[in-house]
Amino acid sequence: MNKPQPTSLKPVKSILVSQPKPPEVPKSPYQEIAEKYKIKVEFRQFIQVRGLSSKDFRKQRINILDYTAVIFTSRNAIDHFFRICEELRIRMPEMTKYFCVTEAIAVYLQKYIQYRKRKVFFGTGKDTDMFDLFKKHISEKFLFPCTVNHKDIYTEYLKSINADFSEAFMYETVPADLSDLKGKIDYDMIILYTPTGVASLFQNFPGFEQGDLRIGCMGASTLKAMEEQNLRVDLKAPSHDSPSITMALDKYLAISNKKK
Repeated sequence: MNKPQPTSLKPVKSILVSQPKPPEVPKSPYQEIAEKYKIKVEFRQFIQVRGLSSKDFRKQRINILDYTAVIFTSRNAIDHFFRICEELRIRMPEMTKYFCVTEAIAVYLQKYIQYRKRKVFFGTGKDTDMFDLFKKHISEKFLFPCTVNHKDIYTEYLKSINADFSEAFMYETVPADLSDLKGKIDYDMIILYTPTGVASLFQNFPGFEQGDLRIGCMGASTLKAMEEQNLRVDLKAPSHDSPSITMALDKYLAISNKKK
């Protein structure tokens, strides 16, 4: 469990989540947390996602139909993969296998495929879950739709087991313009989801100093980016007892906001 550090035991009254605001129906875990602890939770994307054109994708000389399995680590990857397929007039075979980091990402596939008729595998957010799936299906030829110049623990693992796979760059993430925040973060906590989100923090707030600001971290690559910037990580996911960031946040707030 991510226990609050002695220097960060103050109650959290406001949180900025570096993601788009989720739909109100059904109620999101963040909304439930806001109501449970009577705190303010707001949303603001720290990154912008730009899709590569099909022309730029062709330059990679990747034939999507040569692959028997596709790996998805985000909804952005799903959106841009099927966008490229549509632009290239590619229809994915029913026998294609899909490997997703979490069940939520797997369910999102329903936007593009008949979920129950396809072979979809997913983990709980733990790295080892995906590692086990890759090893079990080592005979597949994997395609990994991802961002330009990304760094990912999954590609490193696939290399280590000599899997047949290719990275397919289909979109890029860049820091968003947060100038409307007027150069300061008036929140007790922020939640970061990507290495680009960490870069956005320092690009938009030159000379940023963490101080009492609590920072939550989702994912191993985000954690590495935070450590490289010498940021204090107050809570993180996935972990053994908190596969999602909202589970980690709930456990953190149960301690930091406990009535004395």
